[in-house]
Amino acid sequence: MPATPLAPASSLDDVRALARDLPGPDTAARATAEAREPTLTKPAGSLGRLEELAAWLCTWQGGHPPRLDRVRCVVFAGNHGVAAKGVSAFPPAVTVQMVANFQHGGAAVNQLCRTGGADLDVIPLDLDTPTKPFDTDAAMTEDEVVAALNAGLTLDLSAADLLIVGEMGIGNTTAAAALALALFGGTAADWVGRGTGVDDAGFARKRAVVEAAKALHGDALSDPLEALRRVGGRELAAMAGGVLAARRAGVPVLLDGFICCAAAGVWQALTPGGLDHAMAGHVSREPGHRRLLDALGKPPLLDLHMRLGEASGALVALSVLRGAVACHTGMATFAEAGVAEGGGS
Repeated sequence: MPATPLAPASSLDDVRALARDLPGPDTAARATAEAREPTLTKPAGSLGRLEELAAWLCTWQGGHPPRLDRVRCVVFAGNHGVAAKGVSAFPPAVTVQMVANFQHGGAAVNQLCRTGGADLDVIPLDLDTPTKPFDTDAAMTEDEVVAALNAGLTLDLSAADLLIVGEMGIGNTTAAAALALALFGGTAADWVGRGTGVDDAGFARKRAVVEAAKALHGDALSDPLEALRRVGGRELAAMAGGVLAARRAGVPVLLDGFICCAAAGVWQALTPGGLDHAMAGHVSREPGHRRLLDALGKPPLLDLHMRLGEASGALVALSVLRGAVACHTGMATFAEAGVAEGGGS
């Protein structure tokens, strides 16, 4: 039976309870996929990671064969108070303008969804109310972060075979850097990049903001959900909520760039195996992203030097997943093709 949408959480403790009671992998579905691979008309292992991807989809969809008939892409948008600190090359008004562009079909994500066969939803989150600057205050109250988490947690994924989440929010690479630092340690310099292309002065401001946030919030950042509240943003929390909803619904997730992975990283930091149902679509040019993928143990499918966000890198990687499914389900077996076993091109 398809999973029903989750009820809204009323507190961070509710969210913690959801994240610590997670469905595990379907090992029988994986075994069925792995048993089929050696029978296909190709040398063993010759399709490399495509073979792994087909089995991964079966494992987290809970059945065989793998399916990609309905791919959901959900882009969340939020505004950040920290953007007023000069950490972006663009003003916060661009968030609202880009949401309108998404809704009118004019952005990269629209073209990539159309090309990749994904259904797109765009969800703006209180764009008229930016989060507070997290270098001087907590970005959100508990009610605010729970509301943002619920935007993702309550997605109806009952008909979805795969979820891709993306974001829009001027200043959100700064929030992602602060969150990655809180979750996985290091220094601000390890995580802060140039985002939309800030100059040297803007780059220095970003690093100073993240350093100030670490000093201000201190040990409170050791709790992953408290870190999300204090230094995250509404769209990061909503993406995190969507990733958790997908796990509970038996839907695998294809992750996008640095911001998406920082948001999703909350679940790995909170619960061992909490992100096992997610695959990294690509590694972006944001320097912290490769470090973050290493911390998550997620080798990327693609490295195209992208840094747009909007779920764009994951949507390009969707074609790789489609190739994996097509080969796994459509190839003839040695017996069907009358080919001597172990042959192939």
